[in-house]
Amino acid sequence: MLKSRALFAGALALAAALALSSCAGGSPEQEPSNSSADAGSAAFNDADVMFAQMMIPHHEQAVEMSDDLLAKDGIDAGIVDLATEIKAAQEPEIAQLNGWLTEWRAHDDSMSDMPDMGDDSEGTMSEDDMMALHDATGTDAGRLFLQQMTVHHEGAVAMAQIEIDTGENADARALAENILATQTAEIAVMAELLATL
Repeated sequence: MLKSRALFAGALALAAALALSSCAGGSPEQEPSNSSADAGSAAFNDADVMFAQMMIPHHEQAVEMSDDLLAKDGIDAGIVDLATEIKAAQEPEIAQLNGWLTEWRAHDDSMSDMPDMGDDSEGTMSEDDMMALHDATGTDAGRLFLQQMTVHHEGAVAMAQIEIDTGENADARALAENILATQTAEIAVMAELLATL
């Protein structure tokens, strides 16, 4: 878990650097691979790879949080519905992102040398956060899930915006736009649900 958090933090730093380099025309290694092929092997750049590599563990944590909540009794029906929707949306996206990485031959450990930017990186929950949610019950569990997932979604929205701004692959950017729109809307729903608790 901590490794995934560190990787995600490092990715944001590198993605920001990619945003700056793209303004200057990008680097020579960011050449399209084959624009006539399917989405997976169509033109892509380092920002697309970074987006996929880092959104996968981010989504996986959201699914884990949702599973944890859905296993509990006494949770508000609206929160149960939201957790169910989050899991249903993000599991297929994980598969899609993994598929692209396979096509791009980018399933590797190239992110292992990323710097550790600390424990407050773009919405990912710490092990203590996850344990707090696991141990919570009833209304407290529902409230904590909403609070944590709001922060988690804000991190995903930030990552999606970087992909929209700097990515090259049309399908990856379309997914980022969908994540941004969907999770922004869910943040608003969570605020409404929190206000009722």
